[in-house]
Amino acid sequence: MPADGQSRAPDTYSAEPIPESAKVEIERLLQSGDLFRYTAAKDAPVSLLEAEFAALMGTRYALAVSSCSAAIFLAIKALALPRGSRILIPAFPFAAVPSAVVHADCQPVLVEVGANYRIDIEDFSAKLAGADAVLISHMRGHTSDMDQILALCQAAGIPVIEDAAHSLGTLWHGRRIGTLGKVGCFSFQSYKLVNAGEGGMLITDDPEIAARTVIMSGAYEQNWKKHPGFQNSYGHWQNRLPLYNMRMQNLSAAVIRPQLPEIERRVVDGRRNHDLVAALLNDSGMLHVPTPLPGEERAPDSIQFNLIGDWSDDQAQAFLREAATTGVSVQVFGLSEGNARAYWNWQFLGDLPDLPMTRSMLMRACDVRLPARLTEPDLQFIATALIEAAKVAKS
Repeated sequence: MPADGQSRAPDTYSAEPIPESAKVEIERLLQSGDLFRYTAAKDAPVSLLEAEFAALMGTRYALAVSSCSAAIFLAIKALALPRGSRILIPAFPFAAVPSAVVHADCQPVLVEVGANYRIDIEDFSAKLAGADAVLISHMRGHTSDMDQILALCQAAGIPVIEDAAHSLGTLWHGRRIGTLGKVGCFSFQSYKLVNAGEGGMLITDDPEIAARTVIMSGAYEQNWKKHPGFQNSYGHWQNRLPLYNMRMQNLSAAVIRPQLPEIERRVVDGRRNHDLVAALLNDSGMLHVPTPLPGEERAPDSIQFNLIGDWSDDQAQAFLREAATTGVSVQVFGLSEGNARAYWNWQFLGDLPDLPMTRSMLMRACDVRLPARLTEPDLQFIATALIEAAKVAKS
């Protein structure tokens, strides 16, 4: 048990309570049975959410869908790439990212990720020449060097999609992550900044991409008219594109909408929590949290750190076990069986490349949840438990 402060580990998995105002809207929906986004002629909760999210992000269009994976899939399909097109992705996302690429009939090309959890620009540059599109996953909210990436892609005429599932509220030189590329995709899964259990959002300023994704998401017949925003060529694409039925339903929107005003507060609290724990871990000499890139203002709800120095696999496993005895849950991405973030487990891709830089990082990169609701004693407990566990493992 850590020497000072509270005696029990905090619960890092429970989400914040859903705002009370959601309950009134949910009760209204349950009484009316109005759960389908297209039942009402206008102002359905999902449509209102789309308008509010677009305004929040400063984009022309927002499309609410069933998951971030659905948003990524629709974004790729909206690019109208030929079957088998090569899409560059970092080798450190969740398995749903390469899965969405495969589902869209394209081929993921994995790019090396360094010890700071960000894309290796040298490997990215080398592989860009053969790519048809780029999908940047800001994994666990860590932003790669978007200035270089966007410049390289612009010079090559290659479109960029942002997987911002972990990055709602993150800024890059003052610009919102998710608005830098042609399309941005977000998640409302339970462990994200905004929690609806499941759900996703796609944003874009491109009217043609907006039209195609709305139709493909499941806006059959004339239901595209119920989407907020300028109705450019929606009618043109009606019946010309397949319907994948990836819509969000009204109950999810009713849960999400009252949380949008909470985002700024959660970002501030989450960054404070992260930075407090990071400072303590970095002082240990055994655990290291990579520093943000210049211009990156993160919105973290978890913390990642590396075991630095000469750690064997046995010592790393001992660290996890020792932390668990205090109630603090840690994972090393490359050491937990079947981890969906370790690229060698993506057997659905067939022959996997040799990515020594990414493999080395994953074998010593640790992950701990730090929800914005945690208190300073909670954070002190977690940091102390991790440092003491490292000392025991290395003794």
